[in-house]
Amino acid sequence: MSEEHTEPRDAHGLSDGLLADTLGYARAREYTGWDYADGMSSRLLQRAPIDNRWVNLAVQETIKRAPVNIRPLMRVEQRRNYKGIALFAFANLRAHQLGLGTGLESNRDATGGGSRDAVDYATEARTLCDWLVEERTPGHAGFCGASRHEIQYPDFKGLPSYPDLVSTSYAVSALLAASEAGLDADSPHDYAATVRSVEDFVVEDLEYEEIPAGARCKYVPAWSGEHYTLNAVALGARALLEVGSRFDAERPRERGRKLLDYVVSRQTERGGWMYRDPPEASHLSMDNHHNGFVVECLLAYDALVGDGRYDDALDRGLAFYREALFETSGAPNWDESSAYPRDIHAAAQGIIVFSRAGDLAFAERIVDWTLSQLYAGGGRFYYRKERFYTNRTTLMRWCQAWMAHALATYLRCRARADPAGGTVGTG
Repeated sequence: MSEEHTEPRDAHGLSDGLLADTLGYARAREYTGWDYADGMSSRLLQRAPIDNRWVNLAVQETIKRAPVNIRPLMRVEQRRNYKGIALFAFANLRAHQLGLGTGLESNRDATGGGSRDAVDYATEARTLCDWLVEERTPGHAGFCGASRHEIQYPDFKGLPSYPDLVSTSYAVSALLAASEAGLDADSPHDYAATVRSVEDFVVEDLEYEEIPAGARCKYVPAWSGEHYTLNAVALGARALLEVGSRFDAERPRERGRKLLDYVVSRQTERGGWMYRDPPEASHLSMDNHHNGFVVECLLAYDALVGDGRYDDALDRGLAFYREALFETSGAPNWDESSAYPRDIHAAAQGIIVFSRAGDLAFAERIVDWTLSQLYAGGGRFYYRKERFYTNRTTLMRWCQAWMAHALATYLRCRARADPAGGTVGTG
C-alpha cells in the first residue's frame, strides 16, 4: 500500500475505537453489501437469455477475481449474508460486554471523517439475533441457515434454499452466546431453544454417519456423500458441543466428539488439514483460514470439555498454523506452499485463533500487519493483497464481519487476561 493508517493505541496496544469504527461502517449500511462469490446476483447475468453453468461460472469467477471491484458495473445486488450477520451479532454482543457503548461508536465515513457517538450494542446484537431466527431456512429437520445468493459450482448450482453447516454453526454460536448474556429476555424468541434442534439438522439432513474413525456428515444436504469438508465437520462438532454444554445433554456432546475424532484422524504428518477428505476432491490444499477453523474448534472443545482428548492434535495443529501459514511479521500465507494472495479472512481468523489460544502478542502482530496493509481507514478493510497490487474491494461479510468478530475476540481475550490493566472492561 502507498499509505499506512495508524490506529490509536492504549497502554496494551490495540484501541477499542477500531472495533467501534468497524461496526459503525457496517451498521451505517445496515450490514448489507457485496460478498465473496456473489456474481450470480448480477442483474445483467439474470437477464441473460440462457442459464448455462459455464457462463455462470465465467461471470461469477470474473467478478470474484477481478483486480478491481466490477460489481457496480455488473449490477450485483448487495445483500445481507447469514453467516455475516451471525458474526456481526457476536461482535456487537462483545462490544456491549466490553463496555463500548459509552461514546465510542463511529459515524465516520470511509475517509475517516465524522464523529463517534454512543450506541446501544446490546440492542444492536439482539436485533441481529432476531433476524437470524426469523431468516433461518425452513423445511429441514432442525435449525439451519443458508447463504443469501446463488452460487454456481462446476457440477451444480447452490440455491439460497440450501442451508450449509458453516453458516449454521456460526448462527448457533452467536445465538447461544446472546442467550447466555440474557439478550433474549427482551426478544420474542428463545435463542437457545431455537438452536437446540441443530442436532436433528446434522443427523438427518446432513446424514451424520458413524464410522471406525468417529463420525462424519455432509456440508450441504444437496451434496453427495463422495467427499467431506473437514473444517465444516469440525464446525458442526463445535455446534453440537455447544448445544450439549448449554443443555447438559450427553447425546450432542458424544456426537460432537465423534465428529472431531474423524477430523483429527485426518490430520497430516505436518500437523495441518487438507480441505476435503479425500484430498483430491478439492483444488484447495491446507489453506489458511480453513485450517484456522479446525484449530479454533479444537480450542473450543478444550474450553467446553477440557479432558485433554485432543491435546496432541491441538499442539501440532497450532504449530503448523503459526509456522507454515503465517510469517513472523503476522502476514497470513495463502496455504502451506504459497504466500499470496494474503487474504483479510485469513488475517481475521488468525487473530481469533491466537487470541483464544492465549498468544495475544502474535494476535496483535497480525492486527498490526492488517492495519498497515489492508486497512482503508474509517473502519473499512480491503479484500486481499496480491503479490504486485492490493485488491481494495470491501466485502461486507468477508472483510467487515470477520474483522469485527476478530477485533472483538481479541479485545475480549485481552480484557480477560488483564482485566485491571486495559481501557475496556471484562463484560
